[in-house]
Amino acid sequence: MREILGIGGIGIKRYLADPPAYLKALNQMGLSDMMSMAVHQPLHWSDVLVERLKGGRGSAIKGQTRGRGMEDYVEGIVRSIFSDKKVAVRGRFTGAKGQSTEKADFAIPSLVDPLILIEVKAYGATGSKQTDVIGDIARIVGEKRPDTVLLLVTDGITWKQRPNDLRKLVELQNEGRIQRIYTKSMEEELKNDLESLRLENDL
Repeated sequence: MREILGIGGIGIKRYLADPPAYLKALNQMGLSDMMSMAVHQPLHWSDVLVERLKGGRGSAIKGQTRGRGMEDYVEGIVRSIFSDKKVAVRGRFTGAKGQSTEKADFAIPSLVDPLILIEVKAYGATGSKQTDVIGDIARIVGEKRPDTVLLLVTDGITWKQRPNDLRKLVELQNEGRIQRIYTKSMEEELKNDLESLRLENDL
């Protein structure tokens, strides 16, 4: 849509500003053909089953895909900065007292002696319910060493539904317990900060 319409947004405001151009762009992308195909496609009993699954387990599967997709996206960034030998993925890092562990998506340079921890939360993804995120982060904060840097990468429109939870995470950032919170739009900042941490820690 952006390539066709040019500079500006692609939401309702853009449509209201110039409905004919907006509809022309949708048509150019093949929307009318796809709608016609959907309307005239013969239905089968299995179609009803598929639609029902989308509302239950189907949506859960989509959520898992979104969550893993976000993790893979961050992993690509992390591996572009650090060597593979210094990136531990989806494991349990050793806590500050050395007697317990906690889960984290990425630990650098190792799970036994992490200098950098990165947690990834994709909102709208199964397993990343809003309350779960606060609890997961709190456990990491409570377990990690004071000198271990914790970064949080998150995204998803459901943040807007419960801003109080986001405020709690921002408070943890303001208190220094989370070094920084990133979204996908902050990719370059994440890369720059990771590169700085790599140099500071001689990794």
